[in-house]
Amino acid sequence: MYRLFFDLIFKRMDPEKAHHLAFAWIRAAARMPVLRTFVAAVLAPRHKELRTEALGLRMHGPFGLAAGFDKNAAAIDGMAMLGFDHVEIGTVTAQPQPGNPKKRLFRLVADRALVNRMGFNNDGSAAVAQRLAERKSVFRTTVGVNIGKTKIVPEAEAVADYVTSTERLAGHADYLVVNVSSPNTPGLRNLQATEALRPLLTAVREAADRTVTDRRVPLLVKIAPDLADEDVDAVADLAVELGLDGIIATNTTIARDGLGLKTPKRTVEAIGAGGLSGAPLKARSLEVLSRLYARVGDRITLVGVGGIETADDAWERILAGATLVQGYSAFIYEGPFWCRKIHNGLAEKLAASPYATLAEAVGAEHRKVTA
Repeated sequence: MYRLFFDLIFKRMDPEKAHHLAFAWIRAAARMPVLRTFVAAVLAPRHKELRTEALGLRMHGPFGLAAGFDKNAAAIDGMAMLGFDHVEIGTVTAQPQPGNPKKRLFRLVADRALVNRMGFNNDGSAAVAQRLAERKSVFRTTVGVNIGKTKIVPEAEAVADYVTSTERLAGHADYLVVNVSSPNTPGLRNLQATEALRPLLTAVREAADRTVTDRRVPLLVKIAPDLADEDVDAVADLAVELGLDGIIATNTTIARDGLGLKTPKRTVEAIGAGGLSGAPLKARSLEVLSRLYARVGDRITLVGVGGIETADDAWERILAGATLVQGYSAFIYEGPFWCRKIHNGLAEKLAASPYATLAEAVGAEHRKVTA
């Protein structure tokens, strides 16, 4: 049914306009008590066997919404209503910014992919912090806050910019993510180099601890799939050295070649620059995740994201070392029943496996190799 609706309506609309329309519908449904209860009962069935503990937090399951969909913390309950076990908002910057000029979001329908060069369009950390402070939670869900660098801030002043957002947002976050991997903010990916990343993560950790004194806010870093393998290893080693809580692997890719794209090359070239997400990212994202787990084991939490479309994909990430998995792009193509399919499929996968719990399944593929 949704597939037909997508083909007849959304596919013919500008992708960003379609996003805002769907976003408005989700928010509206979440405001209506009877409707939201009914929708959650249908779309967000709970499986006790999928309950997950990660980052010191308890969640209904391992499957969450990746950053980028709800940039301003405006639809957290709506996304929980649809079945996401955690919702990562953002990316949020210290200063409000409009993002890059439109048109900046594109669909590669044949590849079940997106290309975006949104440029961290958001209301700024002060406004988002106020919205989170005033939020009256309807559904219990874990809220992650993803922070990035304001575009006009020079790279040399990036640490202070991240610290400002941390001081404003850490108290409202179940976990905090330092995003240094978007391709759409000039110079941002330079911060993935360990000599730049070390002082940044250290400063954010200190700011979070200084701001929130009654608990420890878990801190993660989100990395790009385009890092060389030796750089992935370096980030993994740094995360362990600094006592980081987790790594999210991965963000979008700037690559176009070697992805097996079905969309004509001239169409892809006409779209131009931006981060590509969705199914074509699947193989590299899994590769980075597996490399990270081989390096860090269970010392820190790994979050698998990039090209996850089905329960099979999510299960594969769990076996490769992900305690949590996230998605976004496939939601555009799968529609509101997507979480339900993922949860039901994961429950079936776990029941058919030799593992008693999801926690036992995390990293199991690596243990097979070393056994």
